[in-house]
Amino acid sequence: MKEKCKNVWLAVAGLVISDDGKWLVVKKKYSGLKGMWSLPAGFVHANETVDEAVKREVYEETGIDAENIGLVGMRSGVIKDEISDNMLIFLMKPLHKNIIVQESELYDVAFMTPEELLNSENHSIMLDHLINFKSEKAMEILDGINPGNQFGYTSYKLFL
Repeated sequence: MKEKCKNVWLAVAGLVISDDGKWLVVKKKYSGLKGMWSLPAGFVHANETVDEAVKREVYEETGIDAENIGLVGMRSGVIKDEISDNMLIFLMKPLHKNIIVQESELYDVAFMTPEELLNSENHSIMLDHLINFKSEKAMEILDGINPGNQFGYTSYKLFL
């Protein structure tokens, strides 16, 4: 099973929106998004759920503790006919605005209005498509569900 799934990636991104409507964005030092504004994001670890992973990634990259509101959507693609690259996008609310830039991976972190982002020269294409996002579209995270002891889940959540 592991051999079959080794080229299947699962990542998460946080659309962190402050009370004044500004989005938390990062400018990466690497990858295809190098030098571009994008959402804080990263890979899911084996010992965490996707909603835990996005909280960790947002905090690691930006120093911002954020609350999950719900699941916004998903990005899925295939890289060079070899890698299934999948990302879940979560709507989040920051619990504070004290940014700490993870300097090893990022040039900058900022809270920007969607209009500022769209008017910037360098931003990810995903931001263009999220600009019309309406928060009521987010899927709720349902926790504390037991699908049956026979599965051996240590954590189980539904996103509906």
